[in-house]
Amino acid sequence: MPFITVKVLEGKTPEQKRDLVKRMTAAVKESFDVDADKVFVFFEDLKPNDYGKQGELFSFKDEK
Repeated sequence: MPFITVKVLEGKTPEQKRDLVKRMTAAVKESFDVDADKVFVFFEDLKPNDYGKQGELFSFKDEK
């Protein structure tokens, strides 16, 4: 059973997530030759203060 974790900054809509789950499930089904009901997709919504990039918290990246 494939398990996929998607880490993304919070704010994506349920429709966006639904679309991604559909597309990822189809890709894994085809690539791994498994039934769609065996593919699991988990979302981890990250807060900007919990994510760093280029040595700084993501929430402060655009404040300079």
